[in-house]
Amino acid sequence: MNILLVGIGGSFGAILRYLLNEIINKYIHTTLPIGILIVNVVGCFLIGLILGNTLVSKDHSYYFFVIGFLGSFTTMSAFSYQVVELFNSNILFACSYIILMILMTILATYIGINFSK
Repeated sequence: MNILLVGIGGSFGAILRYLLNEIINKYIHTTLPIGILIVNVVGCFLIGLILGNTLVSKDHSYYFFVIGFLGSFTTMSAFSYQVVELFNSNILFACSYIILMILMTILATYIGINFSK
């Protein structure tokens, strides 16, 4: 049942990410990809609101909304939550994780693009 909830939530999150990005970029003209930036900030805020509550239980709404919807709406929400958790236990490790995640994902994208040529 949980996998179905994740899949359905993920579908809605991906569709909403696409629509918001298109609408934002249609009305705000800039060279910065502002649509995805706004989506990532909103997603991170929402996951913070939800997971900041210590009473969160892993019921059906958790699998649908947190893992499915927010997971596909923005992967930055999961990354930012992990960083906040790491900051609570080890600031140096959290900073290392941030740098590693950003550099490795950009490098992987660059390598992927060049492999496809």
